[in-house]
Amino acid sequence: MGAAWRSPCATADRGSAGSAGHGFSRGAARSCPRSRGVGNGPRGAAAAAGLDPIPKRGARRTVQASAPPGDAVNLPKILVAGALAAFALASQAAFPDKPIRIVVAFAPGSSTDVVARSLAQNLTVAFGQPVVVDNRPGAGGNIATVQVAKAAPDGYTLLVHSVAYAINPSMFGSAGYQVGDLAAVAMAGVAPNMLYVHPDVKAGNLKELTALMKKGGMSYASSGNGTTTQLGAELLFRNLLQVDVTHVPFQPAAAANAVVSGQVPIGSTSMPPVVQLARAGKVRPIAVTSLKRSPALPEVPTVAELGHPGFEANTWIALFAPAGTPTEVLDRLNTEINKVLLYKTLTENFAALSLDVVRMDRPQLTSYVAAEAAKWGGVVRRIGVKVD
Repeated sequence: MGAAWRSPCATADRGSAGSAGHGFSRGAARSCPRSRGVGNGPRGAAAAAGLDPIPKRGARRTVQASAPPGDAVNLPKILVAGALAAFALASQAAFPDKPIRIVVAFAPGSSTDVVARSLAQNLTVAFGQPVVVDNRPGAGGNIATVQVAKAAPDGYTLLVHSVAYAINPSMFGSAGYQVGDLAAVAMAGVAPNMLYVHPDVKAGNLKELTALMKKGGMSYASSGNGTTTQLGAELLFRNLLQVDVTHVPFQPAAAANAVVSGQVPIGSTSMPPVVQLARAGKVRPIAVTSLKRSPALPEVPTVAELGHPGFEANTWIALFAPAGTPTEVLDRLNTEINKVLLYKTLTENFAALSLDVVRMDRPQLTSYVAAEAAKWGGVVRRIGVKVD
């Protein structure tokens, strides 16, 4: 004969109690669930547990699948998917777990460099990991850009660049990259360019300056070939004002000094090197190229309000990462950078550069950079500027 059947509850209780050395407990046996009209035999236990009752001896037994085989739950796949999701969340939470390197496209002391160092200092505290700055100037920022584009797409190598990032692929015969080779991370700040003249130039506004330029023989200094200080000036002078002015490229600080010394009568540069010169009366501001007046020199009108609505030619600074960097890492970087951009010490550093803090999410920055690339690429082709 086979072994006598025992209640699952009693068996479980006996096993647990016996293992503890106390023998069988009547109280535990009485705790076994019972249903009205259901006995304590195997059929009753099965019914109490919500299972199909065991058929009587001799009765025909049928087995019915609860779902077609094709709809059966694939437990291994569910476990793998769950593990991958958990790993992704853990990776996002763990980032960063080592130092981050910010590659700067321009030399130490430049506006881009100051922005990068201000961000690095604050992000070091925010992330609890060192954020170091590595200046890689050269070729208008192309050397740094190509280096970062080839870096591992893990979020630990970032690029801080200016609007030149959007211009260079159109400007250079071979920039070594396209705008889509890097992923947008965060905008940092925007500064308008400024049109100004030497104090001896007999022009106090844009209308008077236009009249002088139409007489011929005038030249202007910019912050370099392919910068918005050149392209914006060319767009304004040639397309809107219909005047022919000779372009003389300089480094940013040198361009302002060339106007102060009288070497060149007109200047078109970003605002940072000019604000103090304007306040000291060493140059005379004519207009700024943003859509709104700059808080640094609120008395200076915009080109847009002087009869050219919609005119805008800004210098901006933003952060990028290699294409293929995980979305969750890019989002974490964007979130933390946008937070530190609100810090008072950082906004004060930016204000000293005449930079307005601008916060964007990644889709906004991606669209903005694409629009800038299309806009300035069109100007480059129209005026025929090219750097080999």
